[in-house]
Amino acid sequence: MRLPRTLAPARGLAAAAVIAGVALAAGCTSNDTASQAGSGTTGSSPTGSASATATPAEAAGPFGPNCPKLPASGPGSVTGLAAQPVATAAAQTPALSTLVTAVTSAGLADTLNRSDAITLFAPTNDAFAKIPKATLAKVLADKKTLAEILTYHVVGARRTPADLAADTLPTLQGGSVTTEKMGDAYTVNDARVVCGNLQTRNATVYLIDTVLMPTT
Repeated sequence: MRLPRTLAPARGLAAAAVIAGVALAAGCTSNDTASQAGSGTTGSSPTGSASATATPAEAAGPFGPNCPKLPASGPGSVTGLAAQPVATAAAQTPALSTLVTAVTSAGLADTLNRSDAITLFAPTNDAFAKIPKATLAKVLADKKTLAEILTYHVVGARRTPADLAADTLPTLQGGSVTTEKMGDAYTVNDARVVCGNLQTRNATVYLIDTVLMPTT
């Protein structure tokens, strides 16, 4: 399948090799669902507290203009998300329903849930809405392409806001993303963080307003 240049992923990178390279669990299937993966999995306890260089708001927890939209209580609340592995937590977040569909289609839900200490840059539904519907449908139907795009949104270790001030981070896909802080805003490549420093059982999550595309 030939995609428009803005959506063409890096070639020559097998999703299985990417996942193996970061010691993620093997054996996930295309019919993984976030809810199935959440049962019986293990993960590290949240360790994503911000460093001393972070602002007080960041150090206290989640920050960003979209954070007030999170439920005040229940599975999708800040407290509820912290008790669940990352793919299962995403399934409890209404703003990430398209991402959850993509993760399930790629067969990566169980793999993400079993990962130990990662950071996920999670595109919101509004981010996916920027992609033409026909193109998005083709990508969702191509498991290999989809896996490469999704693993480009994951980096190893929990990253605090201070870690994102100015850095280039290697991704599970094999490429890298560039993070920067400008005033009160954080960016990842050309995406803006709209709610950051969310903790799940095994990951730190930053909701972003644009889908990241591999370039190498």
